[in-house]
Amino acid sequence: MKKAAVGAAVVGAATACAVAALIVKHRMKSSSLWAKTAAILKDFEEKCETPIEKLRQVADAMTVEMHAGLASEGGSKLKMLITYVDNLPTGDEKGLFYALDLGGTNFRVIRVQLGGVGKGVVKQEAEEVSIPPHLMVGSSHELFDFIAAGVAKFIASESEEFQFPPGRQRELGFTFSFPVRQTSLASGTLIKWTKGFSIEETVGEDVVAELTKAIERQGLDLRVTALVNDTVGTLAGGRFHEKDVVAAVILGTGTNAAYVERAHAIPKWHGLLPKSGEMVINMEWGNFRSSHLPLTEYDHSLDDESLNPGEQIFEKLISGMYLGEILRRILLKMAEETSFFGDVVPPKLNVPFILRTPHMSSMHQDASSDLRAVASKLKDVLGIVNTPFKTRKTVVELCDIIAKRGARLSAAGIVGILKKQGRDTATDQRTVIAMDGGLFEHYAVFSKYLESSLAEMLGDKVASSLIIMHANDGSGIGAALIAASNSQYNEMEAS
Repeated sequence: MKKAAVGAAVVGAATACAVAALIVKHRMKSSSLWAKTAAILKDFEEKCETPIEKLRQVADAMTVEMHAGLASEGGSKLKMLITYVDNLPTGDEKGLFYALDLGGTNFRVIRVQLGGVGKGVVKQEAEEVSIPPHLMVGSSHELFDFIAAGVAKFIASESEEFQFPPGRQRELGFTFSFPVRQTSLASGTLIKWTKGFSIEETVGEDVVAELTKAIERQGLDLRVTALVNDTVGTLAGGRFHEKDVVAAVILGTGTNAAYVERAHAIPKWHGLLPKSGEMVINMEWGNFRSSHLPLTEYDHSLDDESLNPGEQIFEKLISGMYLGEILRRILLKMAEETSFFGDVVPPKLNVPFILRTPHMSSMHQDASSDLRAVASKLKDVLGIVNTPFKTRKTVVELCDIIAKRGARLSAAGIVGILKKQGRDTATDQRTVIAMDGGLFEHYAVFSKYLESSLAEMLGDKVASSLIIMHANDGSGIGAALIAASNSQYNEMEAS
């Protein structure tokens, strides 16, 4: 018995030693993996850094590219498109105007009653119509007939509250959010369809002419006064409410900027100089690139695997379409190389674009002491359960690095525009930027980083005269306002 007891004790001790050794080994492995995670995090943070000197270089590069894009077609990665909008709203416009907003699988028709001096928008109504999938790949005739029928139906529902003078033609602003080569305020040829549309016969055609023919087939007395994109609409909507708006920036799924340029500072403009002396320029700034942009291996792989490699580099760093995807890519590397989410790489982490920016935003802005929103999103979106607090905290740090870089680069882009306008050092004039887009509106940390970076770059004195204003629904009401400020009846009524 004694021998057996001794033997058991020896075996027990050996087992305990083996278990202890395994625990030590596991802890050492775990510690080593965490050190590797920390190293990847630190490397990523360093490569994403945007010190003030770098931001100034980015702003200067933006200004240089703006000059080059205004000098000649194709002279820059920035298209610097002449919009033919040389009269922005003043807030004094009066009358009933319509807008049509075609930007994806739905279109909206909007009507606004403008009250004239000091009265602004008296009343507005809108209706959204879903486009049947077969019309998105059918014929030009069928698509525009369907849209014109929707416009006609909406006009027919005009109530008596909307005052429209008899004998006057209704006017409409057309927001068309597809690549267009604009040829005048109310004409532009389609370069290519995007967003699921594919109607080959429309490419190279004037989209306003197509819409006008369909409107005529409906028997409507309606004139398309202006063709605009959503960024220009945002600028117009901002200017209607605030006379000091000089630029508009969209920070949403995609990103773009438009601003007011002096007409004589556009070498590639060969027409008569407009009476206003001004011209709105659609920058298409998502395509900006510079050697000063802080790109990482994750950005390069995202770009390489995208539908447009080498294009829209700025957009891929700062817009809502891509921020969540950058986060997914670095989490995947950590999962593969450091067992960040355990021994098995979560399968869903391999799915491109599964992690969207709204998911990232809610994790980044989780104010709970145990980061439960982070745990919840990892579980719901990626199927990752039981994450330790340390893991969740690292996820939040990654969100912060990505959002901070995006917001600070956006600020540098804005400063580039202000430099081009000579407003980056002005302390004696009010400067207002109209902003729109879900990223700016709903991602509060991103917006705070954007505004603090502007203050850091411009200095307190200049920053105190700069106002960032949320201008909602520029793609809709903005087009109606441009139709109003460029109405065929304006000169008659003025004279």
